[in-house]
Amino acid sequence: MIAVTSPPTALPPHPNHHENLHHYVSAQIRQLSPEHSRASMGRTLVRQDNAQAVDPNQKPIRRTATEAPGRPVPNGVPATEHDEVGTTTHGGDRVTRPGTLVRSNTDVGPRRRSSPDNPEPAEDNWELRHGYDEQYNSAEYLNQLRSAFYMYYTDKRHETGGKPRHEDPSRNTSEWRMRDRLKTVSAALAICLNIGVDPPDVVKTNPTAKLECWIDPTAGVGTNNKTMEQIGKKLQEQYEGLSIRVRYKQYLDPSVEETKKFCTSLRRNAKDERILFHYNGHGVPLPTPSGEIWVFNRNYTQYIPVSLYDLQMWLGAPSLFVFDCSNAGNIIANFDRFVAKHEEENAEVRKNDPDAQLQTYGDNIQLAACGKLESLPTSPDLPADLFTCCLTTPIDISLRFFLLENPLPCDLSLKDVTRIPGRLAERRSPLGELNWIFTAITDTIAWNLLPRATFKKLFRQDLMVAALFRNFLLSERIMRANGCHPMSVPSLPETHNHPLWQAWDLTIEMVLTQLPAMIAAEEGGPPYEYRHSDFFTEQLTAFEVYLSQGAPNQEAPSQLPIVLQVLLSQVHRLRALILLSRFLDMGAWAVNLALTIGIFPYVLKLLQSAAVELKPVMIFIWARILAVDGACQADLIKDNGYQYFLNMLNPNAQLPVANTGEHRAMSAFIVAMFCRGFSQGQTVCLSPDLIETCIGHLQDTDNPLLRQWSCLCISMLWENYPEAKWVGIRCQAHQRLCEMALDEIPEVRAAALHALTNFLGIPDLTAQVAHYEESVASTIMIMTNDGNSMVRRELLVFFSTFVKRYQNKFLVAAFEQLVKEKELLMHSEANPNANANPQNGSLSKRPSQQNSRDDKATKVSKDSVQSTIWMHLLIMTIDPHPEVAQDAKVVVDYIHEKLLDSPLGPRAQPLMDEIVRLSKRAAAAKPQPPSRQPSVAPVARRTPVSGSPAPPALPKNESYLSMGMRRTASMAAALKHLTFGTTEQPTPPATSTTPHQRVPGGPLRSRVPPEWSKPPDVHDPTSKPSTYVKAKAPKPKGFAKRDPNSPPSIPLKSGFFDWSIEVLHFIEFNANHLSKCHRLTTLQYFGEPQMRPVDAEEPGSDDYNQKLWRRSRNEKVLACTQPLKGVAGTSKWDMPMGFFNNGTQPSKMCFHQFENHLAIADDRDSICIWDWSKSTRLSRFSNANPPGSRINEARFINEDDQALLLTGSSDGIVRIFRNYESESSVELVSAFRALTNLVDSTKNAGLVLDWQQGQGKLLVTGDVRVIRVWNAGKEIYDVEIPTRSSSPITSLTTDAVAGAVVIAGYGDGAIRVFDQRNRPQMAMVRVWRKHNQWITNVHMQRGGLRELVSGCRNGEVKLWDLRWREEIKTIRAVEGTMRGLSVHEHAPVFAA
Repeated sequence: MIAVTSPPTALPPHPNHHENLHHYVSAQIRQLSPEHSRASMGRTLVRQDNAQAVDPNQKPIRRTATEAPGRPVPNGVPATEHDEVGTTTHGGDRVTRPGTLVRSNTDVGPRRRSSPDNPEPAEDNWELRHGYDEQYNSAEYLNQLRSAFYMYYTDKRHETGGKPRHEDPSRNTSEWRMRDRLKTVSAALAICLNIGVDPPDVVKTNPTAKLECWIDPTAGVGTNNKTMEQIGKKLQEQYEGLSIRVRYKQYLDPSVEETKKFCTSLRRNAKDERILFHYNGHGVPLPTPSGEIWVFNRNYTQYIPVSLYDLQMWLGAPSLFVFDCSNAGNIIANFDRFVAKHEEENAEVRKNDPDAQLQTYGDNIQLAACGKLESLPTSPDLPADLFTCCLTTPIDISLRFFLLENPLPCDLSLKDVTRIPGRLAERRSPLGELNWIFTAITDTIAWNLLPRATFKKLFRQDLMVAALFRNFLLSERIMRANGCHPMSVPSLPETHNHPLWQAWDLTIEMVLTQLPAMIAAEEGGPPYEYRHSDFFTEQLTAFEVYLSQGAPNQEAPSQLPIVLQVLLSQVHRLRALILLSRFLDMGAWAVNLALTIGIFPYVLKLLQSAAVELKPVMIFIWARILAVDGACQADLIKDNGYQYFLNMLNPNAQLPVANTGEHRAMSAFIVAMFCRGFSQGQTVCLSPDLIETCIGHLQDTDNPLLRQWSCLCISMLWENYPEAKWVGIRCQAHQRLCEMALDEIPEVRAAALHALTNFLGIPDLTAQVAHYEESVASTIMIMTNDGNSMVRRELLVFFSTFVKRYQNKFLVAAFEQLVKEKELLMHSEANPNANANPQNGSLSKRPSQQNSRDDKATKVSKDSVQSTIWMHLLIMTIDPHPEVAQDAKVVVDYIHEKLLDSPLGPRAQPLMDEIVRLSKRAAAAKPQPPSRQPSVAPVARRTPVSGSPAPPALPKNESYLSMGMRRTASMAAALKHLTFGTTEQPTPPATSTTPHQRVPGGPLRSRVPPEWSKPPDVHDPTSKPSTYVKAKAPKPKGFAKRDPNSPPSIPLKSGFFDWSIEVLHFIEFNANHLSKCHRLTTLQYFGEPQMRPVDAEEPGSDDYNQKLWRRSRNEKVLACTQPLKGVAGTSKWDMPMGFFNNGTQPSKMCFHQFENHLAIADDRDSICIWDWSKSTRLSRFSNANPPGSRINEARFINEDDQALLLTGSSDGIVRIFRNYESESSVELVSAFRALTNLVDSTKNAGLVLDWQQGQGKLLVTGDVRVIRVWNAGKEIYDVEIPTRSSSPITSLTTDAVAGAVVIAGYGDGAIRVFDQRNRPQMAMVRVWRKHNQWITNVHMQRGGLRELVSGCRNGEVKLWDLRWREEIKTIRAVEGTMRGLSVHEHAPVFAA
């Protein structure tokens, strides 16, 4: 039963007094019997003792370089220059910085200012302990307190587990590419005019439209045949303006026989390509209701109908039909009916003859001038072939249409509009600019209104089709204005009323406004400089507005096709590229849209540009494209486009940006993607210069991204390419990569391992090659202690590749380990009183009965790299991270399977059976504590075992391979000492002659009772296994359990490269033509936003609002609670807030600072999260401790935002959980072995830790001889500080703000002060020996007066000042054994 007592809520008046005279309250919780504790809460006695003032005559010790008041000055540098703090406010003062979320400060000193709403009594003599007041009043320190605050274990590598979201995103099918790209190769221009003879069913007005291809057939000089030839030639010229590569053939007033002949001939020559059939039926009868069109007989005396069925049979598919005649809708209505009939006939033929060669009829595109019952316009101001003019001469007809529809008076005539200077192909000329803008507008209208698949087919598959459909949009506008409704197949939505047509009218108006001046200049008048349109500038501005809104709901921008057209202009190119890069930054969906619109040919062509200002943005755009679609390698090899990025990798290459390192990192990424799985790319990139360049970038300590991708670039160059590996050997690249094993960035370490894995595998395995590979393997073994699971998984990929390559040697190493295991068990059985722990040296004693053959086998792999790696693999099978352990078991399972199938199998099987028999006997003889199990990770021969712990009792028929790994604390320790190869000898037990055991002027430590040097709970009973309900252990995000039916296979596959494609950091570039710098911030995912802030930093986003709410909530909590610290020492703590039954015996408890969360760890491996305000259990989960260990520590980290739960267990493992408050959503974020050389001791201090949020450091110690300082950002330990004692450390505390001072309490009662700014050997600056029993706790407050409080087993509590050699005050808090001590972080209150 657990009770929660509330602090005082009232603010009674109290006398002002010196802060050193604050009252201390000790709340003693009496332990009840187990039976009584389950029924009622223990009584709480509150006693107040006035703290005595420090003797004013007592002089503080003199400050020296090694004994300073918490602020030593190593090497003559002031201590404040070494302090690194990560807070944003000082005391209670809120620092307002607009635009940036800062944390609610809880790790700083006292709040000096008073709030108007909550006035605090003035303190006349404000003074902090340890001389910190001088430090906190310095301007430099206050600036440090206001610096940004970092959250830890929240990076993408922790959120994703280092696994890519997709199996292989770079190899996905590129949907934007037109795999079935077609082109129109031939065109038949059938013109049926029969000039001079009107068809019988057509009634023409007078006056009427006459122009055909802008030629008046009635006003020409010469015969009708010559006029027809002119019209045919003009029509061909108009079509050549759309596509000049098409073979055109004119058929003027054709007969039925000619029609059949030229249609069949076109299909025969075109093969499977598209044919254009243009039909002008202005001189023949209207199409029939059944869809027949008309031609002539040979003598031009009759009109002959041509059935659509015959026309389709002659032309086949794919074909493009243009019907310019009245009632053209009849053709469209009947076309598909005849296609279906052809398909039915093909199906019948295919049924009888599956191998028959059949003509296809399905892929047809049709354009018709009007509907079924509609006639073409007959206005004399318009051409007779208005539909053809719209399709082939859109600019001319647009100008004419504008003049005709313009309601305002205009001095220009219809002839004047034909005098606009320039050519269509010259974009800087007036006529060329009009054509350029028209193309952009029609593309944009189609992009906005058409489905994506239809847009790709009609506007990106075929140049002729794209041009005709672009102009068809204009025809819909013009023809509708004249009473006709053009039709198409596939059908298009209405486009005639799109707003962009107004922009087109404005563009035409601006050109026509300048036309008189331009005509006058051509006729000899004053020169006139044409003023270009602002259309593209305005559209780019609109696109920028779209980007500033953040693309809500991933809505496609309407201006994207216009941006594509702007890339053709040098004037707007840079701005367009920058805006395009910002759009691509929005995610893979944006990249796919840009590729669909057709951006790729443009950016590919721009690689040939030598413009320096384009290089940064081009690198960024190509990095985005390759991150989404890596199948662009063949395109880069064309015209040597890859050289663009190889040149950028050169350190001497100049870039017009400040952060050249990040752009070179992107260039390395592009080269790596270019070489990945592409032998041609590897061949053209292979050169010593590239490898030397990448090696040189490994020394760039300021750009971790560049180091990471330099490693991966080398890796992709080496992949399955022996010649590149030999070049790397000559450049000593493998040695340089081995040096990255201790890089401070986990991604860089993993990238180096990825490259070294690909270094293995030179086909000719000579002694020289083996030496290189074994030297690499022996160098990177230290990475088995890496704190990042992603790095350890990548190390296992290397190990598995190495094991596969040297499989026979590993079989011998595995067999030798079985022999050692049998010897160990036999020796333990023969000497039951001997400790089989490796530290006692018992493993080195071999039974004399061991036969000589086994001894000979033992010598085969002794001291070899393979033997050491095998032992590392065995250790990694019990790695605290499930994914690492599972991968390691796959490798071990594979070797054991191969061992049984090898010639050593007949000898290995009896060894395994004997080990099983001895293990059974040991388990039966000594069930508690758990007996030592085999030091290998066996698996079932056909069915590998799961990673769940096995029951203690083994079935009689159980084999060695089916036993599985027994994860116990002793097991982990034994494996560790067998495999880590440490030469460090354990410190012998302390005796009376040990110099450190003597206290000057005091009695010998060895003469104190042994009970004094043991923890208070050493004799406490633990929960019985029979009654203990084990909770579910959380798994990492995306954890996939291994299929027990799948046989083990190596080498393991790495997903790190694919994951690295998704993750990059901090990129920025500068555009010289813009007034401000465009910053690309925090590349979270390569397929996600990079230039704009992530959601958590974007004002208005849900994550940002939640963070803002939490900050406001935290500030409110602090504002309400900080005034209470002044009266906490004089008020009673007797208001119960909750009672709840944890179900198991609590051993550690931890309160969240702001949430109503209480974490309780029991005496085994379960953690319960309670809402103490409601007495409700939120979740319960397992810490996954091995049997024989327990949870020693539980802490909340990142409390100012979304907190994580950190636990430390007695086997040296640290685990971190997210979503701990939800039993269904809790996940394992990280797990690593923080201590690898725990000393087995009956004192059982286990693991002791302290977390520094401001510094991002985790200090870990316990039953070891060092204090290991882990860096949470680097996920490796920075330093090991010797403890300077043979007694274990039982409690650890630090100066949570500056983080330099470390205070440790020991099992013998000593307290030592360390300063991390000194060298590790000189870190101890003070030692107090005023306690003579086990230190229960020592703690330095984060706030308040920064009091340092210690308590020992006998109930004494002492107050210290780092500047004084003696304690300030001693309080007898408990009569008897003090089992626990907790100190308030801000108030002068402790509980014992």
